[in-house]
Amino acid sequence: MSYSKAMPFDLKNKRVFVCGHRGMVGSAIVRQLVHEDCIILTADRERLDLREQTQVRAWFNAEKPDAVFLAAAKVGGILANDSKPADFLYDNLAIEMNVIEAAFRTGVEKLLYLGSSCIYPKLAPQPIPENALLTGSLEPTNEAYAIAKIAGLKLCQAYRRQYFADFIAAMPTNLYGPGDNYDLTSSHVIPALLRKSHEAKRAGHSEITIWGTGTPRREFLHVDDAASALVHLMKVYSGMEHVNVGTGEDVTIMDVAKLICDVVAFTGTIATDPSKPDGTPHDHARPAEGPFRRQHPPRRQGPHPGPVLGPASAALCCR
Repeated sequence: MSYSKAMPFDLKNKRVFVCGHRGMVGSAIVRQLVHEDCIILTADRERLDLREQTQVRAWFNAEKPDAVFLAAAKVGGILANDSKPADFLYDNLAIEMNVIEAAFRTGVEKLLYLGSSCIYPKLAPQPIPENALLTGSLEPTNEAYAIAKIAGLKLCQAYRRQYFADFIAAMPTNLYGPGDNYDLTSSHVIPALLRKSHEAKRAGHSEITIWGTGTPRREFLHVDDAASALVHLMKVYSGMEHVNVGTGEDVTIMDVAKLICDVVAFTGTIATDPSKPDGTPHDHARPAEGPFRRQHPPRRQGPHPGPVLGPASAALCCR
């Protein structure tokens, strides 16, 4: 895959709107932008419902941002996605359409849209290259969310192709970190495992149960490392193709569960529940190539160094 070279986009003194600043990814982007000498714009949901076109247009007309990080989305784990497909499809489509269209109408200089590695086919080649998009069927349990995120990506490409708008898209791998969702009915795998193991330890239980077989493989990235990469892309990348953001390493769900239990000092056993869905069997995106790529993301340090987990997970348990 080839990537476009572009003049660096200097964030200094720019008015930068972070959509979804209260979410895990949006808040991490805000933390990263503090070092960029820019003007950070945010809007609480009570003030601005991104699903409402009239509100979004009025906000953009009033605030006139120069750059936008579109990190707002309705997200959740397997259970939430599988049980509320209409909500995941409608809410995400509405947010994407309204923000991207308003950004174009008001002359935003650059927009970075965040997708997800779940946009790729269920049985995509591993590690997943960007050109695997739309080459096969999606994982049924999160199909609605994936379709919505693909639509947002394609909308950015359409504005770029038709109107030459500098709208780009990045596809982060599975993220974890501060601000994650620990509700067991809607959380992703790492926060769910953190909560289960932590509560089991406190209650003196001898066993926790994880969904599925424990054999699927996942790639994980700390959200602060993802935010660093996203701000980097905003500054140096301009091209039609979306860009994978990840570590290039993956791990089984069972190994993640064992690691988390070790970190929180839960010494009981880990049972599997094969009656529950596994989700995609292998989710490992190929890190982007090109002159804008950083050699390695910053790594979490501690008893389990590397991009998967470390003391960050123990800190999360105490939040």
